[in-house]
Amino acid sequence: MIERRNKTLAVIMGGGRGTRLSPLTLERCKPAVPLAGKYRLVDIPISNCINSDINRIFLLTQFQTASLHRHVQNTYHFDPFGGGFVDIMSAEQTEKSVDWYQGTADAVRRNLLHFRSFPHDLVLILSGDQLYRMDFREIIEQHLRTGADVTIAAVPFPVSKVDGLGLTQVNDDLSIARFVEKPKDPAVIASLALSPALEATLKTPSVEKRCLASMGIYVFNRAALAEALDNTMTDFGKEVIPGLLGKKKIYAHIFEGYWEDIGTVRAFFEANLALAQPLPPFNFFDAGAPIYTQDRYLPASKLNHCSINHAVIGDGSILADSTIKRCVFGIRSFIDEGCVLEDSIVMGSDYYETDEQLAANTSKGRPHLGLGKGCRIKGAIIDKNARIGAGCVLDATGKADGKYIDGAVVIRDGVLVVPKGATLPPGTVV
Repeated sequence: MIERRNKTLAVIMGGGRGTRLSPLTLERCKPAVPLAGKYRLVDIPISNCINSDINRIFLLTQFQTASLHRHVQNTYHFDPFGGGFVDIMSAEQTEKSVDWYQGTADAVRRNLLHFRSFPHDLVLILSGDQLYRMDFREIIEQHLRTGADVTIAAVPFPVSKVDGLGLTQVNDDLSIARFVEKPKDPAVIASLALSPALEATLKTPSVEKRCLASMGIYVFNRAALAEALDNTMTDFGKEVIPGLLGKKKIYAHIFEGYWEDIGTVRAFFEANLALAQPLPPFNFFDAGAPIYTQDRYLPASKLNHCSINHAVIGDGSILADSTIKRCVFGIRSFIDEGCVLEDSIVMGSDYYETDEQLAANTSKGRPHLGLGKGCRIKGAIIDKNARIGAGCVLDATGKADGKYIDGAVVIRDGVLVVPKGATLPPGTVV
């Protein structure tokens, strides 16, 4: 089995625009969005690969890639004896094509020639914007045991919560009989529900019928992948997988752990805040399967006379005499005295201001990086390098989605967002 895993290449899709995550993606791609105080979204699939003994990883990128490239290059260094790497493959012009990746399948198709340079039997295709912990050795073992051409990782979802997900109809032997991308018709959804026999095999019981939703994680035999992409199809979920039904052996691998698709601002907001719970649904404290990220050599955080009720606090932060309830703070966060924060995410800063920079900014009337004195923040995301002046009040409660303060504040999915690098003058109220 070890030998087989060493013949597996992992491909992480990191090229989407991430429009549903805007304004968090105004200056970065989705996989580069900060997560849980100190990580980036891309750290999740890369760490899952490393923990599964898969260390040959291709990251396909396209939009707003600078911060993603910098993070990966500064983080993932492999020794020369193990043959491991995280290779960044940006969209490129060739003699055959001069345009961008047109979709997930098109991105993989254009990089097949690069994959050929490395011996492999299997290709593991992953999304770059999901929060989950998965041992890929299990799906690979099932793939080999069943003799499948393609295996799709799928998670059980109640039929009432499958909106926007690709659903599979699965036989009792886990072979896939049907695949429907994001169905809306309740009758169609009901027809895709798990059989009683498969329901009985699941570890977690449910009073509601469930469907298997595709996680966007695929294992392909090398030859099957090349054949599946020998066309002009651009997307795996919408075109490639449905087109293989009846032609290739396709199986589902049922995953029953925590899985969250970080596709919208609301999903990102709730997934992060859930990490501040006493027993969060995703455990970053699992020593057996750690999530890796950049080692920044930051000092320990300082908390001065704060009242804190459930919080995640990134390295190098300074929180002074404030009241905090259910919050996540990123690296180098600065919260001045008298602030009250509830159900909020502060992503912190990329750098510390020097005394000279602070003096120059003060002379120009620019607030300190972070939150000034006496701010009241609720239901908000403060992106990196934002400057919030003293006495600002930011609260999304009851407010419509849209842009406020000439775009310096955006409310989306009911979440108030201060974009990266924005400045709010003292006393701003939204």
